[in-house]
Amino acid sequence: MTKKVFLIVFLWVMFIPCNAQDTHAINNSPKLVVGIVVDQMRYDYLTRFYNRFGEGGFKRMIIEGYNCKNNHFDYVPTYTGPGHTSVYTGTTPKNHGVISNNWYDKFSKKMVYCASDPSVKAVGSDSELEKMSPHRMKTTTVSDQNRLHTQLRGKTIGIAIKDRGAILPAGHTANGAYWFAGKEEGKWITSTYYREELPEWVKNFNESGKAKSYFKVWNTLYDINTYKESGADQNQFEGGYKGKETATFPYDLAKLKDQNSGYDIIKSSAYGNSLTTDFAIEAIKGEQLGSDDITDFLTVSFSSTDYVGHNFGVNSKEIQDTYLRLDQDLERLFAALDKKVGKGTYTVFLTADHGAVHVPLYLQSVKIPSGYFDSKGFQENVKAFVKESFKVDGLIEDISNNQIFFNYAALKKNAINAEKLEKSIAHFVLQENQIDKVFTRAQLQSTEYTSGIAELIQKGFNQKRSGDVVMVLDPATIIPYSKTGSTHGSGLAYDTHAPLLFFGHGIKKGSTTKKTFITDIAPTVSALLGITFPNGATGDVLSFVLE
Repeated sequence: MTKKVFLIVFLWVMFIPCNAQDTHAINNSPKLVVGIVVDQMRYDYLTRFYNRFGEGGFKRMIIEGYNCKNNHFDYVPTYTGPGHTSVYTGTTPKNHGVISNNWYDKFSKKMVYCASDPSVKAVGSDSELEKMSPHRMKTTTVSDQNRLHTQLRGKTIGIAIKDRGAILPAGHTANGAYWFAGKEEGKWITSTYYREELPEWVKNFNESGKAKSYFKVWNTLYDINTYKESGADQNQFEGGYKGKETATFPYDLAKLKDQNSGYDIIKSSAYGNSLTTDFAIEAIKGEQLGSDDITDFLTVSFSSTDYVGHNFGVNSKEIQDTYLRLDQDLERLFAALDKKVGKGTYTVFLTADHGAVHVPLYLQSVKIPSGYFDSKGFQENVKAFVKESFKVDGLIEDISNNQIFFNYAALKKNAINAEKLEKSIAHFVLQENQIDKVFTRAQLQSTEYTSGIAELIQKGFNQKRSGDVVMVLDPATIIPYSKTGSTHGSGLAYDTHAPLLFFGHGIKKGSTTKKTFITDIAPTVSALLGITFPNGATGDVLSFVLE
């Protein structure tokens, strides 16, 4: 062998395998990423119910994957729309613009819904209420970035009972987003933003009678007397269903459906999560997700946990049974992924869009400070104060989502300085009962807060869409839609502390108590995939999670 040939062979042996190995390491993406958001899931549901879970659901994620035990939302308000958006955009309402589920739009002078879009039509439903798209979300999602990175060859499908839970995570470029139309319809639908007609697999699912099959008795999975991790079944802190005198097991959904908006009763029971799982498994098959080496995205939100929590509260037997059944649904989903995509070839993360507070009435019964805020009376007091102080009517345009919006045309007409009005209202509001803190637009735009509730308020404050005065209620004090059941929205730990589990392809085994944030999820998944971060991302890569 000549020296020249020897040198060529030597270089090929030494460098080609190394370069191939480096390329493999950079581009070794999973076939499918499954993002799971459990609506209204407190972190302590993992620990409270852990011993009752099976081996294939939550426990599988914890044992085989990585558990971030001190994971939090880093903004206020903690609602479903902002929560799902922040998980997938890697940033907060300050940047992505989804400041609530519904908010007052200062330009159209009306309330708008986070997923509503009058320019589209429903597909699969004749309802005028189902015109939905992600157009109000200002930034991209990690699922969008995967689509861009793969030249739109990687698919994205979003699924949830709630429209916003399907639409916002799937992003602007999704191949499809499907949500469940309840009441008398009982079927999965979409909008013309995505397509003009439902795909055959969705039509077949809707015609299968699967949704109707859940009109059955909801009883506890196990002997109710063994449910020691929750409160008494009969108490004064739960709502229940119309047509049943007590909020106690069992619930005959077939008998109760006519008095509880038909198929909506399935949405507000544990079976709504089972129906979502059925549909998600069918989507994997129908869309051939994870069937090649180009990464696809499946976003799944389990909405029924939120409906049950709002109805029965975080300490109820109903919420415990819902999570035990969800655990079984997760096991079914993971088994389907193992079979259809391949064990070790897909990556899953699971988190929540917010937590929830104990029912204030229950907290009061055990002597913990809590309460119900009289929003209507408060608004009347504020408007009366402003009128008396400035001798002008109509300076306040709207009060909603713990924010006060000014009528700037009226301010200009009467030569009233906005900052003077802000300060005056802030001082008055802080004297009101059950108001803990107040922030003005001037403060939030001129001061950089780096800790505490002030930082959370600022990260949830969007200059263009938010109000002029922002209020914070006392701990465990809520604006009641009812005095039974739980709710959420604050920047306190019961609302901000949410689970964050990763498992599957590219994920280490382990856990941490290091503080992590919801906004870290999208950058971490982006790093795993080797793609550009969502364009508004502010979170960090959790490098200790990745292999």
